[in-house]
Amino acid sequence: MRRPVFAANWKMNHGPTAARAFVAGFTARWSPRDDRTVLLFPPAISLTTVVHALGSREDIGVGVQNIWTDDTGAFTGESSAPMAKDAGARFVLVGHSERRHVFGETDAEAAKKCAAAARNDLTPILCVGELLAERESGATFDVVLRQLDAGLSLLDADAIASMAIAYEPVWAIGSGKTATPSDASAVHAQLRHALEKRVGAAARAIPILYGGSVNAGNATSLLSASGVDGLLVGGASLEPDTWVSICEA
Repeated sequence: MRRPVFAANWKMNHGPTAARAFVAGFTARWSPRDDRTVLLFPPAISLTTVVHALGSREDIGVGVQNIWTDDTGAFTGESSAPMAKDAGARFVLVGHSERRHVFGETDAEAAKKCAAAARNDLTPILCVGELLAERESGATFDVVLRQLDAGLSLLDADAIASMAIAYEPVWAIGSGKTATPSDASAVHAQLRHALEKRVGAAARAIPILYGGSVNAGNATSLLSASGVDGLLVGGASLEPDTWVSICEA
């Protein structure tokens, strides 16, 4: 069985002071476990604070919410994969719905960011998901498979086998609406099948997370759904007590 992954995406919350306080509160309540993977994705400005605050807690992984496609260059305001790695990140979110729909990130850029992560030994978590209109028109599978195929297009089989995928229906993010466990299972099954077509049996080890208005009340039911290997959590990951409850699901 794939070990469940619990990923906290803080988005634009928790500057260094708040991030330090969160880590202190969370680590006091959360003991190392070998049956699940816990990841924190602070804003870039708080990354080194989180890494230093975690200290020897290597059971908790740290990632960045975004990288640019190039390793160096004149890209004001951006951070690269080598910079993220140097600062202590081991993971990176790619193609999050807010990157796509607020900042205009394209499928092609997501592919380049996955490639940038892979060549710098960062593990990308490629996010895919459909808009409400796309779901209502019956295009969900077409949309998520297009995003998946594009995101993987510059990676070899080994890089694909060592990454993760997150299905996050755009209509469920921050809306209070959540896909039902059966909705999530149906999409995850399509994603798994597409991964198997690309990398064969190695696809069985790739975790596919669900994200979209996950909270302490629905985490267990979502995680128990067939094919759901973990959770990508936004607002409900900002308080240590709530995050502990979700990680215990």
